[in-house]
Amino acid sequence: MRRLMLLRHARTEADAPSGSDHDRRLDERGLSDAAEIGGWIAAHPPFPDAVKVSPAVRSVQTWDIVWESMKGVAPAPDAKQVEELYGADPAVLLHVIHAAARRDPQRLLLVGHNPGMHEAALMLTGSGNAAARAALADNLPTSGLVVLDFDIADWRDASFRGGRLELFVSPKLLKAGQRG
Repeated sequence: MRRLMLLRHARTEADAPSGSDHDRRLDERGLSDAAEIGGWIAAHPPFPDAVKVSPAVRSVQTWDIVWESMKGVAPAPDAKQVEELYGADPAVLLHVIHAAARRDPQRLLLVGHNPGMHEAALMLTGSGNAAARAALADNLPTSGLVVLDFDIADWRDASFRGGRLELFVSPKLLKAGQRG
């Protein structure tokens, strides 16, 4: 069994001072939402063994805040920036998932961007929680977290429609007292 967690970066400023999309930083709500989703992850093990993060500033900041919320509760995962995650489509995301087989984590967290993260979540889901599927159907919002389980022994066997959607959670759903 393998668990995949897909986390979209937190909310950002509209434009970076440099003018580069890659350099956009989290805004005040993004800072707060990243801490909230990190706190939620810290309270709901099992924790990721490996984390792959887009090198965009907003993704790195999101992971740093999430990890800060988890420190002291979760063991430190093997966290790496992966250039391919910046702007990745579902096929590239699946390639990154397959590449995780080299280190063979049981639980893998990817931190990245829409539309690829949302599209991948939908494409990887073959079954699972009906409420989560309905909540996820239209959007993976900033700081949204999707958890999929795969009945596989090796990440190279992960496939589209092969995952079971266990849950979908976001700061907005948490504030409403819900979770998909």
